[in-house]
Amino acid sequence: MSAFDFSLFAKGGPMMWVVLVLAIFWLILFIERTLYLHRGQIRSKPFIEGIENTLEKRRIVEALTLCEETPGPVAAVVKAALLHAHEDGEKLRFAVQEAAIVEVPSLERRLGSIAAIGQVTPLVGLLGTILGLITTFHAFMHSGQYATANALATGLWQALLVTAFSLIVTVCAHLSTQFLNGRVRAIVRDVEWAGNEIMRYLLNEYRNEVGETAPKTATPAPAVGVTPVANSTVVNAMANSAVSSVQAVTPKSVVAR
Repeated sequence: MSAFDFSLFAKGGPMMWVVLVLAIFWLILFIERTLYLHRGQIRSKPFIEGIENTLEKRRIVEALTLCEETPGPVAAVVKAALLHAHEDGEKLRFAVQEAAIVEVPSLERRLGSIAAIGQVTPLVGLLGTILGLITTFHAFMHSGQYATANALATGLWQALLVTAFSLIVTVCAHLSTQFLNGRVRAIVRDVEWAGNEIMRYLLNEYRNEVGETAPKTATPAPAVGVTPVANSTVVNAMANSAVSSVQAVTPKSVVAR
């Protein structure tokens, strides 16, 4: 028997075609989700280290460009944090959470469809099995008192083949669902870690470095004699000193005249 015997497939009855359609849909969704998640999963730690090194050089535009060129939710969350780098901690945290809420549902998209295929396929196989048994009993009743093997073979082939094929598709669908859910959980953990790490850096190290390198405005020295009380005291002391010196120099004869 060849690897794919169409005559054997045809013996499975009409429900074999339904299971085949479900298998094709599962394969398309699985390949699409696998490629999407593979593209979106990056090495988060080296990426964050590169962003921090760029920010140390005060090149925030270059860091934003790097985030735009990098695919995946991690880069999108880091970009949202960089766009709000100079805002307070509450607004920065809200921006990171909003970006994560937008990105995470895209990771879980179509996983429900794959899980639904894994749940529906065995029911379709069970329906095909029941239809095969009905065919068998119908042939048995119309064969008279002695039923031949050929009369019973059609229904039994249909019941066994559709059951086996549906179980194969079901197992593949369940395994692929677990595999994709694991990939999604790994990416979500990377998103959470990257968001916390970039917020910690922006709120602590980045702002401290900005404060150290920013030019400090010199405090103007206080002007001499700013207060009116000090001015009047100085003027009175100068006037008293001048009067005393005049009295000491003036002769008594001039005073007598």
